[in-house]
Order: sequence, then C-alpha cells, then structure tokens
Amino acid sequence: MESISINYLAILVGAILSMVIGAVWYGPLFGKKWMEIIGVSTLDLEANKKMQKAYMPMYGVQFILTLFQVLVLAHLIADTTKVGGTERAIWIWAAFVIPTLAGAVMWTNEQSKNKWARFLIQGGYQLTIFIIFGLLLQYWK
Repeated sequence: MESISINYLAILVGAILSMVIGAVWYGPLFGKKWMEIIGVSTLDLEANKKMQKAYMPMYGVQFILTLFQVLVLAHLIADTTKVGGTERAIWIWAAFVIPTLAGAVMWTNEQSKNKWARFLIQGGYQLTIFIIFGLLLQYWK
C-alpha cells in the first residue's frame, strides 16, 4: 500500500489563513452588508463589543472545524492521481459546500435579496478559502 504524504504545516497555515481572510471578508470587504443581513446595527458599539466577546469561544470552534476540513481535503488531494489540489478543492466546494449553503440560506425567513446576498457573500468566502487550501496542499508538499 502506498503512503500518502500530508504536510501538516500547510494544514495549519490554511486554517490560519481562513481566519485572516474571514476577518477581511466579513470586515472591510463585505462587513456592512453582512451586518445588515444578520440584523446587527453598526451604531450600537457597546452591543457589538459584547457580541464579539461572547463569540470568542466560537472562533476557537471554527478554527478546529477548519483544521479538520483542511485535513480531510489534504487526504483527498494526496490520494488523487488524476486532478490537482485546486481542482479537487473546487469540485468539493461545488458539490458539498454550495448545496449545503444554498439549503441553509433558502430556508430562512429573510427577504429574497438578503438571501442572495448572504449566499453570495458566504459562497464567495468559501470558494476563496477552498482555492487557497487547494493551492497550499497542491504545491506545499
């Protein structure tokens, strides 16, 4: 049986990059629209600070889940012989992330325009990090 080579440092870097990109994606890039969609007012600074403090443990959970996500992707990419890591990552994003995200967004009680905005913001973020994961895992061996 052939041994699969996994670069665990690339997995860690991928998870860290997802958090950094998430901070930029849901901050300066799409933060205002995102806050509008989820119903958070930018005017209530005290409430926003409390919310950020309450969410801190969830960042840790998200980081662990992302580590697991990149680890599984690394195994799938390392086990492939016909496609590269980036292509594999995009196929996984298209086949698993997008249908799951679409289902979660479609069945909310939001206005249609907010559903589409949520879908595009979240789907775009996921596509961006999956491409980065694929590139990292494909070329950093």
